[in-house]
Amino acid sequence: MMKDSSIVDDPDEGSALEPATAGSAAEMPLDGMMAEERRTQILQIIRSAGRVRVNGLATRFNTSAVTIRSDLNELHQRGLVLRSHGGAVLPETILRESPVHERLKTHSDEKRRIGAMAATLIDNGETIILDSGTTTLEIARQIKKKPGLQVITNGVNIAAELLDARDVQVFIVGGTVRGESASISGHFAEQMFEQFSADKLFLSGAGCDLNFGVSGANLEETMVNRAMIRIAREIILVADSSKFSKRSMSRIALFSQIDTVISNTSLDEEVQEKLRAIGCNLILV
Repeated sequence: MMKDSSIVDDPDEGSALEPATAGSAAEMPLDGMMAEERRTQILQIIRSAGRVRVNGLATRFNTSAVTIRSDLNELHQRGLVLRSHGGAVLPETILRESPVHERLKTHSDEKRRIGAMAATLIDNGETIILDSGTTTLEIARQIKKKPGLQVITNGVNIAAELLDARDVQVFIVGGTVRGESASISGHFAEQMFEQFSADKLFLSGAGCDLNFGVSGANLEETMVNRAMIRIAREIILVADSSKFSKRSMSRIALFSQIDTVISNTSLDEEVQEKLRAIGCNLILV
């Protein structure tokens, strides 16, 4: 396997690189990798190194320079990287995933108000989905005494919060546990969600850009979020104002798919107007 320095520092896009060895090809058979998986790994490399070169990535992923340029252009269009001559660099404005214990401390007052408002939209006996966000954790804290409620979640934090809620039945999907987000993701989680139907989905997200949509920092987790959207009759986004006008790695949903947005009163007025123009019911607390 080639070292990261070759990915970052190959001197010229048109210069030749030594071919990957047979051992490296056996170690990392990436030529059949899906485009989104490859782009996720490319973004991880850029986040680690700060910059990459096309030829280095082409060798690393055993694919053509044309394919890598297409990947970098797509990441550039999403606002995740900046294209440079022969490669790409990481802009300072990229939204990265923060560990859940850090996110619990940020904008906590806003999250509590948003969570309390969201809880008022939940009727007794409904089936709802709570994703693994810290704002949805505040919803879980508000609904413990709602009788007949059924909660489906991929959040380890959500399930733990509702352990003492005797009136609430909790279903937690199986899959791979992600410590950074206290969530469960992967194909098993997606498949389990496909077996359910829900009245409402309460969705958070790392970024909320009106053009790109609601986005997440981890591809596997956003795929689980998309599975949630497919089975829910109503989609409610819970996001404080700090998440708006920012993008993360992978789109979860367009705003045209969102029925209601709950945010705080500091949300930019232009953003408010655009959300209403899209057709979202906007609730500010």
